[in-house]
Amino acid sequence: MLERPISKADWTRVAFGDVVRLSKARVADPEAAGIERLVGLEHIEPDDLRIRRWGDVAEGTTFTTLFKPGQVLFGKRRAYQRKVAVADFEGVCSGDIYVLEPASNLLMPELLPFLCQTDAFFDHAVGTSAGSLSPRTNWTSLASFEFLLPPVQEQTRLLEALVAAKDVRDGLGNVADSTAMAMRSLCKTLFIEPRKEIARTRIGEVATVRNGTTPSRKNPDFWKGDVPWLPTGKVNERYIEAADECITELALRKCSLRLIPAGSTLVAMIGEGTTRGKAALLRIDATTNQNFAAVSPGEALVPEFLFYQLESCYEPLRHWSHGTNQQALNTKLVSDFPIWVPSIEDQKEIVVEVAALESQRIAAERRHDNFQSVYRMISDKVLEACWV
Repeated sequence: MLERPISKADWTRVAFGDVVRLSKARVADPEAAGIERLVGLEHIEPDDLRIRRWGDVAEGTTFTTLFKPGQVLFGKRRAYQRKVAVADFEGVCSGDIYVLEPASNLLMPELLPFLCQTDAFFDHAVGTSAGSLSPRTNWTSLASFEFLLPPVQEQTRLLEALVAAKDVRDGLGNVADSTAMAMRSLCKTLFIEPRKEIARTRIGEVATVRNGTTPSRKNPDFWKGDVPWLPTGKVNERYIEAADECITELALRKCSLRLIPAGSTLVAMIGEGTTRGKAALLRIDATTNQNFAAVSPGEALVPEFLFYQLESCYEPLRHWSHGTNQQALNTKLVSDFPIWVPSIEDQKEIVVEVAALESQRIAAERRHDNFQSVYRMISDKVLEACWV
């Protein structure tokens, strides 16, 4: 695709703002205008040009920035997160997202998102961002970014290589998504759909449920030891194999902490957003903070079976919580949560079936992630002539 040498005789040095415009279209009442979808920064995945998730306008929104199919959405807040996407539907988006489109026929619309996704452009966006906690770049700064723009015929040639690499990456991503969907579907069939009929055993009857505590940060003798200690945010790792912090044996004795054995499932009892109700499988002996419910299975439970079931019961667990100011779980509520406990033999068979899909998902995600770095290298290599 790029075999012949690149001649830059007809290339033109331009500023980004010369060939790209910032769309300022707004819609005061998106629902009344018939717009159904909204996009925030949380809906755009880093280095993924497709918008795979969105919110529902009917549930309420303050977003008024309109975007249409073909326009490019660029995350101006925390630009280091590398959030760029091409819209394939109409919607409204957050004020932290710029809506971009070509300003002249000198730039092919299809090339714009690839330009925005390069290291050179992101370096410029990050370098011109202001603010300590939530840095933002501005349009004036982005518009000043200079590069060499090839003629349209050369842009077509560059696009062939870029699109080919993107298609490979997207294909690997689709395989990973399909295996994850298959696993979720299986767990839903096993644990959720028949839940009312089969979930008849309280967790406390077949497992030990306890929480931990946070040793005083003011006492240096409690920290930087050899005993793993886990905050609630570790739940997002799903399989916890290492700790970011460790406490001392003194803290273990003095702070009413117990080592939670490997094979336990940790359930987040509180947390903003989606954290509460999430589950993770502990693969090391560790202590936890006070916001984890550590469920250590007894002889009637296979550890992985317990984890897969509690992970699948994310929504029922969240709704099991109660509280006036903040919805929250506690160890008593988790102990009373009903689960399904078939025979050990049946549990092992189910674990084998789910784990097989899990292995496929992990392998597919690894292939996709490995190619992601290759994709970025290809993209930067194809477009490097624009910067030099």
